[in-house]
Amino acid sequence: MQSHEEEDVGLEAVQGALQPIWDAMLGHRDVLTSPLTPGLSALIIHLVLCAPFFLLDVLACVCPHVHSYQISKSTSGKRVLRNWSMTLKRILVNYAAVIVPFTAVLQSLTSPWFPLLAPTCLQLCVHVVLCVLLFDLLFFAWHWAMHRFRWLFLHVHLHHHRHHPVPIALAAQDAGAAEMLSQLLLALGTARLLGLHPLSEAAFHLLNSWLAVEDHCGYRLPWGLQGLLPRLGAGAPHHQLHHRLQKGNYAPYFTIWDRLLGTEL
Repeated sequence: MQSHEEEDVGLEAVQGALQPIWDAMLGHRDVLTSPLTPGLSALIIHLVLCAPFFLLDVLACVCPHVHSYQISKSTSGKRVLRNWSMTLKRILVNYAAVIVPFTAVLQSLTSPWFPLLAPTCLQLCVHVVLCVLLFDLLFFAWHWAMHRFRWLFLHVHLHHHRHHPVPIALAAQDAGAAEMLSQLLLALGTARLLGLHPLSEAAFHLLNSWLAVEDHCGYRLPWGLQGLLPRLGAGAPHHQLHHRLQKGNYAPYFTIWDRLLGTEL
């Protein structure tokens, strides 16, 4: 039988598991508060998360096993490289001209909050799940509006659809400046609305970036959201159908809002 003392020690270990990570981050406050950190870190994270899918796209041209997981089949290596290179150029220009300057100004105008204590593992998980659910609802409403109102579609959302009837992972952030800024403000606003601890907010942004990349990856993978959460998770098949038909399936991560409001394809 485990003693009460051992149980208390175990509980404290769980509660303090994130403290060393948070302490290490606090030791680099100059980096965390740098105006360039938000924009550059978002770009680097996006490229790192996309890298495995670039390799899959290349392998799919020569490996039938990888090719079988593709939702829309593509066999041209030259076309894959051209698509990725052109998308990367657009993203880099967008970040250099819009995202990095905007986030730098935003970082300079906000007061940083650095609590001494990290959240517990349970608190972080609850915060991130709530944030993802709220973001999914808000993005669904904004995405629906961009398709419902012609002016918004032509001037805000069209760029994202123009280049990717069959999206690639990198296309998650291949959008016009107005749409990129709206998504950025939506993610930041969701985290601030729930009052997340900075560590929980960082975890949310990381998960949000991964889910967006997975949404656009073009693969029906067993560990995709639709595989992990059958009927509830949307994932790449759900979103690729939206790109192909340019309507319906407006929620990014879960199918519940589309099913409730009759927009599921």
